[in-house]
Amino acid sequence: MSSLEIKDLHVSIETEQGSKEILKGVSLTINSGEIHAIMGPNGSGKSTLAATIAGHPRYEVTSGSITFDGEDVLEMGVDERAQAGLFLAMQYPVEVPGVTMTNFLRTAKTALDGEAPKLRTWTKEVRDAMELLKIDADFASRNVNEGFSGGEKKRVEILQLELFKPKFAVLDETDSGLDIDALRVVSEGVNRAQQNNDMGTMLITHYTRILNYIKPDHVHVFIDGRVAEHGGPELADELEANGYDRFLAATA
Repeated sequence: MSSLEIKDLHVSIETEQGSKEILKGVSLTINSGEIHAIMGPNGSGKSTLAATIAGHPRYEVTSGSITFDGEDVLEMGVDERAQAGLFLAMQYPVEVPGVTMTNFLRTAKTALDGEAPKLRTWTKEVRDAMELLKIDADFASRNVNEGFSGGEKKRVEILQLELFKPKFAVLDETDSGLDIDALRVVSEGVNRAQQNNDMGTMLITHYTRILNYIKPDHVHVFIDGRVAEHGGPELADELEANGYDRFLAATA
């Protein structure tokens, strides 16, 4: 069983006004096979947590720790984190001009596994995954995310998730910008990866609609850089009904 453990994490960024603390002592543990929903209003620190786990250089960890299967994540480079089995689906996937989807996927898979996948089986695996995610076959020859719609970019993120088979996934607002059909398809892809790989998942979202398709085991409410409350799926139902008012009132 794999485990991602975050202990008393404090993270800051540099602004024009100086250093600003975003995360103010976050502690979470997520195990294989578990789905943890991270919810909260804008500016509460959800995406900062995702970027810090992935190793974004803008975010400075001032204290606390992140360990993955007992290894110090903060001592790893970005590529080492990916090779260890950490995956980030970005809130705003970037375009990569001049690099085709086919080349990107196979090169990334080779880097993760340490050897190139066998071409015949890999080609079939990519084709089958694209069909399940309703991605047109001609996208394989297009440049990564270039000219893709928001929904197409999110499907490509989940395509990578299914093909790369990480131990642990951070999905940063994967539901943003998706219509109901795309939301269902993307959610089905996440559920497949979860079941096939016994993956641990941190699902960051503002809204409960994706939780109708991806059922969380645990829900954590972020307010002002802290975890204001931990709970089960019923906590998401409360947020849907009442919003974040009682949590915001407690910090006022």
